[in-house]
Parts: sequence; structure tokens; C-alpha cells
Amino acid sequence: MTTMRAETVRTKLDALSRAGGSWQEFGLTAMELLTKAVPFDAACFGTIDPATSMVTGSVKSGLDNPCEVEFAFHEYVEDDVSLFTDLARRKVGVSILHEETGGDPRRSSRFRDLFEPMFDLGHEMRATIRTGGDVWGGLAIYRRAGGSGFSPAEADFLQGLSGTLAVGVRAGLIVDAARGVEVGVEAGERFAADRVDGPAVLTFDHHNQLCQATLAAQARVEELGGDLWAELPQPVLATLAGARAFAAGRTSAPPRVRVRSVTGQWLAVHAATLTGRAGHPTQIVVTIEPAGAPEVVPLVVAAFGLTARERDVVDGVLRGASTAEIAKALHLSP
Repeated sequence: MTTMRAETVRTKLDALSRAGGSWQEFGLTAMELLTKAVPFDAACFGTIDPATSMVTGSVKSGLDNPCEVEFAFHEYVEDDVSLFTDLARRKVGVSILHEETGGDPRRSSRFRDLFEPMFDLGHEMRATIRTGGDVWGGLAIYRRAGGSGFSPAEADFLQGLSGTLAVGVRAGLIVDAARGVEVGVEAGERFAADRVDGPAVLTFDHHNQLCQATLAAQARVEELGGDLWAELPQPVLATLAGARAFAAGRTSAPPRVRVRSVTGQWLAVHAATLTGRAGHPTQIVVTIEPAGAPEVVPLVVAAFGLTARERDVVDGVLRGASTAEIAKALHLSP
């Protein structure tokens, strides 16, 4: 990684983060640029809900089989090494798996049971993508088995890009380009025509197999880019696994994420265990519903990158305070 190449990549990523594309477009292009400075064979770039540090979506490079169900299982239920929820709490949110495991990456279940046998990968480096104290995404890059591992210098470089990458993800979540609006309107009209009123609820058995769903659940799952009986979207898989983790005492709160659908609407996805008679296997219920203003407003306000003072002004506006009242409360001129 030469200094010139690294600085060129940094400059191009900074421009890309302000280009106004969707987070998916940003993630895919960012991975193409990043590999010029930190070479890798495969990568996963995802969005994270700042409130829960749970992954809400991802795009991948060099991974033909996404293995979303397996990823969620290891990330939230089985593994305990360099999880994104753990990295989100660290001052430096970058982790080289070989360093974390004392040179034995097979201590990580995702490496031992998924990435090594499925993709012949031998090295992993992960990073949280954050700015302003909020984690907006996560990045994992991999090298093939037998090749050289990631260096501390490469980890430092990735850490230095965290803010730039976060700006790109954050902007992508609220982008309002004409193309995006048109797609959202068309999708909204299509889903509205097929809309079934009522709660969107899915139940899963103890093997995490979908066993029942309401009619409205099919439409909501499609709005999240999935297929009810074929390929469930990542927010559903993440909260499903998160509910298992909560039931096992691995996490302190029931899983809940906020995610934007293809129609542009913000949805809340949450999951909980179902109680039953003694000896009966534990089932999980996942619910998808429109996210209310108290959930969405803080997310969108943070996504615009407002300062703490600007957030105070927005809060006053949303509470219905007048200009004079806001100015008085914040000791500002009208």
C-alpha cells in the first residue's frame, strides 16, 4: 500500500461519499476503490442501525453465495469474536481476526464453519463505519487462505476512512434524487395495488424455519427486497437471530431495527420469543410495521449530519414551539 495510492483512494472515496447515490451504489463502488489500496479477494459492506448496532442490509463482492441465514446465526447467536455490536462500543472500531484470536482464527465460528469451508478464505479484517458518534455501517474484507494477512498499517488506513464511509452511507439513506423518487413512486403504486391491510407477522419454529405468516407479511417482506417463502430480507433474519441471542442472555434488549423499504417508507422490524407449555420448543415471532415519528426523526436528523445545536432547533420545531419560544429556550436570537 503506497502512500500515493492510499491518498488517491482516500480522495476518490471522499468525492464518492458526496455524490448523492444510494447506499448500495456507494458501497459497491467504495469496495472497488478500497481494494486498490488494501487488496482483498472478497468483501461485505453493510448498513447498521445506529440505535441497536444491528446490520440492516448489505452488498457483497467476491461472495457468490450470500449465506445470509448463516451469517446472521454466527453474528448474533454463535460467534463471540469481533462482532459488529462489540466493535461499535470500541474506541477503535477495526479488528484483524488473526490478532483478535492470537493467530488462531478458527476460534471464530463464522471463520471455522462458514468462511473457511465455504469460500476458502483465510484472513478477515472488520471495521465499523461511524461519524458523529453514530455507527452507520460495517465493512468486512477477506483474503484467500495461503495468502498474506492484513497488517496494522492497513487497519489504521481503514480506521482513517471510517468517517468518510459513514458520510456516504448516511447520505445514501436519505438520498432524494429524481431517479430514486420515481422508483419509489412506481414501487409504492405496485405494492399499494396488492396491499392487504392488517399486521405483518411471521412465526418461526425452533429450527428458524418460517412456519406461518399473515397475508400482509408477504407485501412487507417484498418491500424489504425479499421473498416470503424463498429469501427473507436481512432485517428479518437479523432480528430473528437477535431474538435467539436475547433469549439466551447474550444481549440485553429485544432486537429492533429501522430500515427504509423500496417504496421509501421507514419500517420497524422487531422480534420476540413466544412462550409455550413446558418442554415445547421456543418459537420466534417477527413483526414488520411502519416506523413512527419518534423512531424515524432522530435517525433522519442524525443522517443529515446536523450539529447538536441544530438538532435542538429541529426538536423544538417538531414539538410545535414557535420561533420565539425556541430562541428563548436555546438563548438564541430569533
